[in-house]
Amino acid sequence: MKILVTGAEGFVGQNLCAELVNRGYDVLKYDLSSGEEALEAYCREAEFVFHLAGVNRPVDEQEFFEGNADFSAHLCELLKKNERTVPIAMTSSIQAALDNAYGKSKVLGEEALFAYREEMGAAVYVFRLPNIFGKWSRPNYNSMVATFCHNIAREEPITIHSKSAIVPLLYIDDLVEVLIALTEGEEPQILTKEILEDLLPYTKREQIEAALEGHTYYTARPVHKESVGHVAELLYSFRASRESKMVPYLKDGFEKKLYSTYLSFLPEDSFAYDLKMNEGVGSCFTELIKSEDRGQVSVNIIQPGITKGNHWHQSKNEKFIVVKGEGIIRLRRLDSEVVLEYLVSGEQIRAVDIPPGYTHNITNLGEDDLVTVMWANEPFDPDNPDTFYLEV
Repeated sequence: MKILVTGAEGFVGQNLCAELVNRGYDVLKYDLSSGEEALEAYCREAEFVFHLAGVNRPVDEQEFFEGNADFSAHLCELLKKNERTVPIAMTSSIQAALDNAYGKSKVLGEEALFAYREEMGAAVYVFRLPNIFGKWSRPNYNSMVATFCHNIAREEPITIHSKSAIVPLLYIDDLVEVLIALTEGEEPQILTKEILEDLLPYTKREQIEAALEGHTYYTARPVHKESVGHVAELLYSFRASRESKMVPYLKDGFEKKLYSTYLSFLPEDSFAYDLKMNEGVGSCFTELIKSEDRGQVSVNIIQPGITKGNHWHQSKNEKFIVVKGEGIIRLRRLDSEVVLEYLVSGEQIRAVDIPPGYTHNITNLGEDDLVTVMWANEPFDPDNPDTFYLEV
C-alpha cells in the first residue's frame, strides 16, 4: 500500500514513517521542503493518507490558520481534483474543544476533511489527541515533556507553574500503533463525552457537548494522567541514576515510556559515563545497575591465581556468570564438610546459583583475567550487608 504522510519530518510524522517502513509500506513523505509538485504527485498515487502536518507554536497567530486550516483544505482539494477517494486520518487536538486560536484553526482543518468525506464518500478519521511525548519530539515546541527532558538532561532549569496540575499524556508508540491499525481495517476508539471530560476536567460540560456535535471523533489510548511535579521528579531521578545506578520501575507503563523518552534527549557527547571501580587485592568490583525490587548487577574482575569470596549470606542470593577466562566456584553448606565445585569458563556460558546459607568463593584458574557478571536479589546495603566471612 502507498501511504501519503503529510508533516513527515515532524515529531509524529518521523515516528509513524519509520514504523510504516519497518512493516513494508511504500511511504510517500511530504513536508514543507517537498514542494507543491511532489504533493500533487503523491495525491494521485496514495491509497491512504495520514494528515499530520500542522503548526503548534507560530510567531503570528495567523500561521495557525495557514498551517492547520488552509493546508488541510488544500490537501482535500488536490484529492478531489484527481478524483481520489482514499481514507484519510488527521491528528487534531483536544484543544479543538477550547476557545483559542490554535483550537479554532484545528476545527477548520477538521471541517475540510468532513467536507471531503461528504463530497467524495471517503472514510475520514479525525483524532482529537492530548499531549504526545516520546523520542524525536522538540523542546519548547511539542510538549512539556520534551522541554523538561531536554533541559534536565543538560542540567538546565525548568519552569513549573503548578506541581499538582494534571496533564494527559499519550506515548508516541501507542499512537503509531493505533494509526497503523487503520490501514489494516481496525476501527479506532470513539472520543466520547466522558473521555473528553476526563481529558479536559476544567472545561464546562456544555462546551464539551458542543465540541462533539455533528461529527464522530476518535482518540488513542492509553492516556496517562500525570502531575507536572511527578513528571519532573521522575526525570530528575533518571538523571541521578547514573550516580545511584538505580534503574526505573519498568513495570509502571508510564515510567518505562518516560525513561525511554528521557534517554532520547541525552546530549550525543554524553551517552557514555564512567563507573566506580572498587579495587582490591588482585581484583576489581564494579556495580552496574540496581533496582529496589529486582536486585543488583555487578562485574567482578579477578587476576590469575586469586580467590575472592569466602563468605555466606542469611537471605541474600546470587547468580554468577563467567564471561571470560577459566575458574572454579566452590560452595559449602554451613553445617556440612562437603565442598561443591563448579568449573566455569567464558567458552561455555553457564549460570551458578549461590543459595543463602552456603559459604562460597571463586578462583581464577587461567592465565588471563576472570570476568564474572554477578546478580544479587537485593542491592547492597552497607547498614545491613548480610555478608559473613567463612572459609569454604
